Amino acid sequence: MSKQGSSFKDTLQNIFAVSVILIAFVISYFLFTKVMGSPVNFEGGNPEGHALEGNYLGIIYKGGFIVPILMTCVLTLIIFAFERAITLSRAKGKGKINVFVRNLQNLLANDKIEEAIDACDKQKGSLANVMKAGLSRYRDLQKDKELEKDQKILSIQKSFEEATALELPMLSKNMVIFSTLASVSVLIGLIGTVLGMIRAFAALAQSGAPDALALSQGISEALVNTAFGITGSTLSILAFNYFTSNIDAYTFKIDEAGFSLTQNFAASLKEK
Repeated sequence: MSKQGSSFKDTLQNIFAVSVILIAFVISYFLFTKVMGSPVNFEGGNPEGHALEGNYLGIIYKGGFIVPILMTCVLTLIIFAFERAITLSRAKGKGKINVFVRNLQNLLANDKIEEAIDACDKQKGSLANVMKAGLSRYRDLQKDKELEKDQKILSIQKSFEEATALELPMLSKNMVIFSTLASVSVLIGLIGTVLGMIRAFAALAQSGAPDALALSQGISEALVNTAFGITGSTLSILAFNYFTSNIDAYTFKIDEAGFSLTQNFAASLKEK
């Protein structure tokens, strides 16, 4: 891939990420103002008053203007979790990876390189792409009469490394979103908590009887933001760990398959 093509692709990915965040915010703001802030969720139809007992939409609305920002974080997390799940599913290709690798090993043992390349074309995964690059180089090196044995082994190893380097960015793309949301969500929630507690203490500081409505709203705001912040952070950490473990396991399979092919190639050179 050329540098211009790679740069253009990166630009599209950045535009996609920004677009997702903006769309998530618009949806969150609409839900916050039109659904959660609907008069039917409050006593006397007044959003400034108490939420109806057991009405969680009204309770969340009392969390204040920080809530739609936290909802944006959660919605962004959900969207990118689906994006990662779809991308990793495509990267695994068709069928079971272990069966595919064993099939390749059997074909290589019988020197059926062309059939192995066809199997990679049918599998259509990242592992298949890496193996296809190695197999193509495998056949070329078998025909090469000029390079020494060690040079041929290094050449096929380099082919695997280059092919793997092209596939790994796709596997790990957007993972930084999860790690960022894990820390940002809880910090934004903490801001909402502090603002809520400021409102609550301000109600207590009034001369005479404390303003019960302002006090309850301040405490509600603090707790709602705390809950949203912790929820967004927890889900982000879980998503990050889940996808990271899947990517690591898949990368290990790619390395394992590449090593197997290199060893097979070295053995075939010894036989000659």
